Amino acid sequence: MSKPSSGDVWHYDYLWRWQRDRGETEGRKSRPITFIAVVTDTAGTTDLFILPITSAPPGPERLAVEVPQIERRRAGLGDKPLWIMLDEYNYDRLETSFYFEPAGRIGRFSGAFHQKTLRAFVSAARERRTKRVSRTE
Repeated sequence: MSKPSSGDVWHYDYLWRWQRDRGETEGRKSRPITFIAVVTDTAGTTDLFILPITSAPPGPERLAVEVPQIERRRAGLGDKPLWIMLDEYNYDRLETSFYFEPAGRIGRFSGAFHQKTLRAFVSAARERRTKRVSRTE
């Protein structure tokens, strides 16, 4: 099994919060995501913190980081404008995931861009402006 790293970009069946709130349990399609954090505990369990990447411009009430063109190319995402949404995330466990695609790696963001995104996500989490959608249930 390929193991993701923080800053990687993969395909994943992301479940949006609004879908979960409507009672849905499956993402409607595989989409590009980035692993904002991949954490392995002392028992060897790998926690995945997953942010969606979308081509839909975020509304004014949403928190997002626009992906610069050079980062889109570096990560293998093409040239159209994209955003990483910060105000919601999927939480999953690699070893027991029904949704992780072992061959789904697309590419990787630069360390500098990943750190910028991580800082923005952590700030949003501290302000309680981000919502977790668990995929482990």
